[in-house]
Amino acid sequence: MFPKLKPRASRQRGAGLPLAIFIITVLALIVVTITQLQQGTAEMEIQDLQSTRAFYAAESGSQAALALLFPLDGSGGASCSAPIYEHTFTIPGLNGCSARVSCSEDNLGSTTYFTLTSEGTCGSGLDQGRRFVEVRAQ
Repeated sequence: MFPKLKPRASRQRGAGLPLAIFIITVLALIVVTITQLQQGTAEMEIQDLQSTRAFYAAESGSQAALALLFPLDGSGGASCSAPIYEHTFTIPGLNGCSARVSCSEDNLGSTTYFTLTSEGTCGSGLDQGRRFVEVRAQ
């Protein structure tokens, strides 16, 4: 009854293959971007952890140096020489961290003020964290 129409060659252009290649390329770029973001976040977490550990090492060093300068038993304390305290920690949480405390004296009239500068260091290389804590005592 009805004559069969032959499809024209111009209507049979293959659009599926270029579209599939485009979608695969876009998805691959998204995966690569997410992977790089995740890697950067992991590196920042490690550096943040090392920085926090270094802060606590510096804080511990300054407290130990204060105990040397002002002993609890009332006896004469250590002299304020640089460095007044150095320690490498082996306890859990600060294992591998170190503290180095330097001291300086300021005399204002009859009052002596001590300034302790504590440097805490944890890790090495790119993963190294370093923090400074300064304490003034009289």
